[in-house]
Amino acid sequence: MATHPGIAEVPARRRTSGRWILVGLAIALLLLALSTVGTYNRLVTLDQAVRAQWGQVENVYQRRADLVPNLVQTVKGAAAFERETFTAVTEARARVGQVSESAAGRAVDDPAAFQRFEEAQQGLSSALSRLLVVVERYPELRATQSFRDLQSQLEGTENRITVERMRFNDAAREFNSTRSRFPAVLVANFFGGRFRDKSYFAARPGAATPPEVRF
Repeated sequence: MATHPGIAEVPARRRTSGRWILVGLAIALLLLALSTVGTYNRLVTLDQAVRAQWGQVENVYQRRADLVPNLVQTVKGAAAFERETFTAVTEARARVGQVSESAAGRAVDDPAAFQRFEEAQQGLSSALSRLLVVVERYPELRATQSFRDLQSQLEGTENRITVERMRFNDAAREFNSTRSRFPAVLVANFFGGRFRDKSYFAARPGAATPPEVRF
């Protein structure tokens, strides 16, 4: 009895079809792997940009903290009895140093550490504002060269703080936006704490304008 040619061709077609399915799956897996790697690398790049900008924020805040001792000592020379104000500034600066040390490397990924850093810096800003009110009572102090030099440095530092905070928020916003999109959100969640959302510096009333430093 002769075998029908169509019956012999069925297993061959099935084998061919199976091979194409495997090839298709392999290609799909390869594309998925490439997409995952690309997304991971993109998140790493943005994460590093946020950390680099955080370093700039810390640098300008540290610059301000470094100016405080000279500022306090200079004011003390003409207003030695304003002890309460000097103490407040010194203590606020000490808190900034303690928080900055504990928050280093963690504030970018830890909202609580970020908040402590921001609160400490706001405390120093408030203490410095009170000190500058004291300075207004001594016009002869404002006329000295040392005060003019400090004025220039402090004004420049406050300007840089405003700029670097804004740049940090921009970098954090770009990271958070990318992280929230599909499929990046899947990659980020898969790696857990590696790619956490970044916190933002909150704008305070008048924060868009650097404080005016008068001596």
